[in-house]
Amino acid sequence: MSLTLIIGNKNYSSWSMRAALVLELTEEPYTEVRIPLYQQASRARLLSHSPTGKVPVLLTEEGPIWDSLAIAEYLAETYSECHLWPRGEYARAVARSVCAEMHSGFAALRSHLPMDLRRQPKPLAQALPAAVQEDIGRICALWADCRQRFGADGAFLFGHAGIADAFYAPVAARLRGYAVALPEPAAAYAETLYQWPAFQRWYQAALQESETIE
Repeated sequence: MSLTLIIGNKNYSSWSMRAALVLELTEEPYTEVRIPLYQQASRARLLSHSPTGKVPVLLTEEGPIWDSLAIAEYLAETYSECHLWPRGEYARAVARSVCAEMHSGFAALRSHLPMDLRRQPKPLAQALPAAVQEDIGRICALWADCRQRFGADGAFLFGHAGIADAFYAPVAARLRGYAVALPEPAAAYAETLYQWPAFQRWYQAALQESETIE
């Protein structure tokens, strides 16, 4: 199957990272097309691939798939042998729940702590707003709960690396970039994500990428 993933800047585009990490889990070959965002020609180039003019977009032989969660579901169904969702009906339901929560929630965290992989870790000059602290508390509790209930077979949320980890990898990057102090279980899981080879490949590429249209 011929697959092409349209992404934005690796440094900033958290949703592109999510789709790319899930695609990496399949171990299938694919072509990557990076369209730097916030440039004069960016939207026109994006619209040539995506009906929404946003990233990521997965181009398949049947047509485009847009939105990170839809891409993840498509890959999970297409490459079912990879078990991108965990085994077990309830574990899969919980994994989908935590991904959906990430997909639609944590607005305060997104707004106040934008992803910037090249940022040298340092806290914001001002105290984090209460809404951001609430988001961080919820994320830490979610990580701890998944690790305790489903993570016995490995270091990821459901043991082995899967879609849920891809969805929370950019969160770990935000928390590290702004030097947010985490309880030990959350800190350990964030370090697991940073050491994940697929994340490291994306991270190292982000450190070297150009901001200009290619």
